[in-house]
Amino acid sequence: MSETSIPDDRTLTDEGLAPARAGRILLIACGALAREILDLKKANGWSHLDLTCLPAKYHLYPEKITDAVRETVAKHRAEYDDFFVVYADCGTGGGLEQACEEMGVQMVAGPHCYSFFQGNESFAQTAEDDITTFYLTDFLVRQFEAFIIKPMGLDRHPELRDMYFGNYEKLVYQAQTDDPALTEKARDCADRLGLAFERRFTGYGDLETTLKAL
Repeated sequence: MSETSIPDDRTLTDEGLAPARAGRILLIACGALAREILDLKKANGWSHLDLTCLPAKYHLYPEKITDAVRETVAKHRAEYDDFFVVYADCGTGGGLEQACEEMGVQMVAGPHCYSFFQGNESFAQTAEDDITTFYLTDFLVRQFEAFIIKPMGLDRHPELRDMYFGNYEKLVYQAQTDDPALTEKARDCADRLGLAFERRFTGYGDLETTLKAL
């Protein structure tokens, strides 16, 4: 688990270690969102938000997410006024939402990052038409080999491609940034999977509006 350094401006009180600074919030995020959150922090001047990221590989092992979030909140409970979990449900089957309710912590709404990047309302409206769609974000385009090809064994057994992706019809690249090189890489990803290609510029979607509300 990698995380940002904790400010050294805390003081010892009768109740224990005081919060790092009044009004400070710790974002507990998926490592796959780190670049996007840091870009938003910089662009908006959100100096009251600190960031710690759980391993991006939990994208592949969602059963680890809930306990890791619990541990992170417990570890930093005395240091922050509040926490915000920058995960949607992300395959936890409602477990993460229940844990956040028990801890009194808020989290991003939605089933997964593809939904909140597009905007949960918009994603719900297109879900039926997109039922045979495979999604990539900026992060997953950059990490296509590490998060798609190798975990599925396609680097060793490319003949498995049609078994995995035979029921998909298109790959939708949800672009957070307007990067022609990433777009071309996403198009190549679609070709490798034998899928039609579509690019949707989503920007940061509900991620940005949610963090602004903090």
